[in-house]
Amino acid sequence: MTDLALAYGRCEEITRREARNFFYGIRLLPAPKRAAMTALYAFARRVDDVGDGDGSTAEKQEALARIRDEIARVADGDPPADDPVLVALADAVARFPIPVGALGEIVTGCEMDCRQGRYQTFAELSTYCRCVAGSVGRLSLGVFGSDDPERAPELADKLGIALQLTNILRDVVEDRERMGRVYLPAEDLARFGCGEDATGPAGALVELVRFEVVRARQHYDEGLVLLDLLGRRSRACAASMAGIYYRLLDRIDEDPLAALDHRVSLPPWKKAWVAARSLTGASAV
Repeated sequence: MTDLALAYGRCEEITRREARNFFYGIRLLPAPKRAAMTALYAFARRVDDVGDGDGSTAEKQEALARIRDEIARVADGDPPADDPVLVALADAVARFPIPVGALGEIVTGCEMDCRQGRYQTFAELSTYCRCVAGSVGRLSLGVFGSDDPERAPELADKLGIALQLTNILRDVVEDRERMGRVYLPAEDLARFGCGEDATGPAGALVELVRFEVVRARQHYDEGLVLLDLLGRRSRACAASMAGIYYRLLDRIDEDPLAALDHRVSLPPWKKAWVAARSLTGASAV
């Protein structure tokens, strides 16, 4: 195998292991696009690992600054030869019209995690969601292609916010207990009579979660219009990713208190079923 093939193989290994929900959709793409997507997700994982790691804030900021330098080298087509993720990413950027600036937005989202663990308003949270999730959607569009390049990025942002809100609801306990972060907006917590740490009376918590579920669904409704702008295989990929998370949101809506007690998930067979339906052209939701 060539060094480039080995680099992409490493990215696929990382994506398969760390982004299992998304990998169901990525597998539906033709080989060149599949490889490029694994490079994007391996890079995004690298950034996430810095933000969620055990280092001090200063150490994390230094690591993120180094990643920004790495992005510049990728943009210049000069990745470190001994870094398989960057080698594959530079090749993907050369092959597809990937918006390199969005790579920096992922870093910006991680920097936000280093600076703050609370968000006062949904507007503030939306900015964060666009950085950590909408950016990935816009990067993916560079690989997918679309019938409306002007409209598609805005829709990708909407879908990214929906996916990230689902993540936030899924990970409330883990984010609070392990990372000291509460992403649910303080204005919403106060509105429903919940504590700043997303604890409180059971009835209040149920109302809070279901309010956020409705908000997420509204963003899915707007963002899923993007599917109509994609080719068949790219549509299947995006529909699979969105469909898995939408059904996870359904699980959270069915038992809101469970989401505030442990991490809710879907069984592998359900994810595979969603992916299979997506390939046939079935609705993502």
